[in-house]
Amino acid sequence: MASTVGYVEDSEARLVTDPGMVRNRSLILDPLWTMGVAPESVSDVVFSHHHPDHTLNAALFPNARFHDYRAIYSGDQWIWRDAEGYELTPSIKLIRTPGHTYEDITTLVGTPEGIVAFTHLWNDATSAEDRHAVDLEALRLGRKRVLAVADIVVPGHGAAFIPDIETPR
Repeated sequence: MASTVGYVEDSEARLVTDPGMVRNRSLILDPLWTMGVAPESVSDVVFSHHHPDHTLNAALFPNARFHDYRAIYSGDQWIWRDAEGYELTPSIKLIRTPGHTYEDITTLVGTPEGIVAFTHLWNDATSAEDRHAVDLEALRLGRKRVLAVADIVVPGHGAAFIPDIETPR
């Protein structure tokens, strides 16, 4: 059930994606400490969707703004906005990609190596279907949309992969 937790730094933004269920919180915190990143310095957390295996450890980042498909949550503020096209920085953008749930979003990150997509459109590199998906057609459309721009995909569970003709669509 462990989610794939991501970390991105861009300018002043220090972003964690899907800080969910892991065997031990040190699996999230130790790599950050190794990079010199204190949990208090994380500025943003993005939830690809609201399942506990992707959100459970959000409180590790007490100063972060939290992003989902419809709002930004910061302290006691609930700021409504649609995630579609929302830019955290010029290199970090959110898009709506329902399918696994109706509320799924994908985080697109521009890097020197290309566009990286943090998404739950795939459980892992080999998952052709999502048996928990609420809308398989939306899932397929989201996959096509992401594959049109992504050079690297970081799935909801498992290692990052480079999409190719074998990638489930």
